Amino acid sequence: LTLGELATWFHREHGLRPELTVVQMRGWRRAMLWEDTGVPWVAPSPNMPTPDTARVYPGGCLIEGTNLSEGRGTTRPFEWVGAPYLDAHAYADALARERLPGVAFRPARFTPTFHKWAGRLCGGVQIHVTDRATFKPFLTGVAVIAAARRLAPRRFAWKRPPYEFERRRRPIDILLGTDRIRRALERGRPLREIERGWTADLVRWRRRRERVLAYR
Repeated sequence: LTLGELATWFHREHGLRPELTVVQMRGWRRAMLWEDTGVPWVAPSPNMPTPDTARVYPGGCLIEGTNLSEGRGTTRPFEWVGAPYLDAHAYADALARERLPGVAFRPARFTPTFHKWAGRLCGGVQIHVTDRATFKPFLTGVAVIAAARRLAPRRFAWKRPPYEFERRRRPIDILLGTDRIRRALERGRPLREIERGWTADLVRWRRRRERVLAYR
């Protein structure tokens, strides 16, 4: 959803009643990527330097709920993921075996200058989006976590609270919006089975959002 569509959604679906005016854009189509707009990219955060970062972020942000580095403190935040306890080539191979759509994984070694594992050499992967139309960032983020857990079950760990403004719930459950996915990962469930667990909810959401779409 665009910001205007999202505001309309909250207005209609959640009973919020502000004085709302949405000014629609001219010439924008839903299939457009940022690069198609001709508008310069202005980083909304120091850790969102390019449109490529934004593309992987819906899954890359899940890494914040673990002891993996999500690449903060490097020039490729959310595109580089790793930890000192991972072998870069084994990690890339494990992810390649999942045959995820629209993405490739390159073995990478990096040293964050701040945040998790600052000053430590991390083995990991760089996430390369190869097909923007089929890439699934959320599924990719879950896969990145699952592979790290399998490769280093004793060293991988979930980040402990507090996180943001929440002091009791696990950060990963806040980021995922549920504890079901974390529990499935802990049980070692196959990635495709985990994905099926949210497919029905996704179909329902897509139907419901039709009511507020202002662009095609």
